Amino acid sequence: MRTDLVKLDKGDLHTAVGKEKLKQAAKLLRAGEVVAFPTETVYGLGANGMDVHASLKIYEAKGRPSNNPLILHIAEFDQLDGIARDISEDAWKLMKAFWPGPMTIILHKREEVPVETTGGLSTVAVRMPSHPVARELILQAGVPIAAPSANKSGRPSPTEAIHVMEDMEGRIPMILDGGKVGIGIESTIVDMTEEKPVILRPGFITPEMVDEIVSGVTIDPAIMGGPLAEGLKPKAPGMMYRHYAPLGDMWLVEGAMEDVVRKINEMTKEQQQLGYKVAVIGTDENIGDYQADIVRSIGSRKDPAQIGASLYGTLREMDQLGVQIIYAESYGEEEFFGAIRNRILKAAGYQVLKV
Repeated sequence: MRTDLVKLDKGDLHTAVGKEKLKQAAKLLRAGEVVAFPTETVYGLGANGMDVHASLKIYEAKGRPSNNPLILHIAEFDQLDGIARDISEDAWKLMKAFWPGPMTIILHKREEVPVETTGGLSTVAVRMPSHPVARELILQAGVPIAAPSANKSGRPSPTEAIHVMEDMEGRIPMILDGGKVGIGIESTIVDMTEEKPVILRPGFITPEMVDEIVSGVTIDPAIMGGPLAEGLKPKAPGMMYRHYAPLGDMWLVEGAMEDVVRKINEMTKEQQQLGYKVAVIGTDENIGDYQADIVRSIGSRKDPAQIGASLYGTLREMDQLGVQIIYAESYGEEEFFGAIRNRILKAAGYQVLKV
């Protein structure tokens, strides 16, 4: 299959050329095909979420287990009527506060939504993205678009169209290139089918921000404790499997920063003597203290948004450079740093060294 990489900036949406590109992408979606497109979080791998066969094509392209639910993307509140039922007052409060934006809400699904889209669950994950290309594509397609991140299952999520091409060339017919995304970390997922909101995946919208709108929010222990136990169905994407992972063996090193730097340098020297190519992923504050083959800063600890936006691109760069061992600094669980730590934990396969 040929994969077309189609440049479509948000400024092109109202030009004749831009409209034609969008028309072709929407036509593919209505025909049951898969199209990758930018959102404000990461690039999504989109198909008609109400079409069983289209949803299965997403799983096939990603190499993703079919019991891992997909997120339905909508552009207007009216689209909720056909996919969700018994929406609580608190769920509406969250939608009005954070949509469009980087929040996914778990709701009770209507029968019309295929179980192939929801991973066999009676609930459905729904999001309204704020990226103008994503919103216009959903409107033009005229259907809710099921869209996980546009990468092979387990790989770092794509924050640029070239990342999508690395994983999806020959697997899907079209990639809409809207440039580098802004946030770089997947949406916050909040389960609103229980009595109180439960965060199933941390993201840019923090638990504190959710609690300001709907009190009593809790955090699923699987977020930081490890993958979902065998035999249990994941209620949201990313709860069961190793995610965001580079090819090299990755470790998260935790402790006082001076101890972390010392230990990473000790381990780096040991691994280099064994012939391995070693990289360190750190921050601006400490990056000059490391002595690995490859040293990369993903930003300043004073700017967690910068760290989030840089993380996945840096993990992909490790693969391009042939890195075999990766050591990464750790982060706390306060505010957006909790989402960053969650992604690094999963990328490392929960390999944590405390010093």
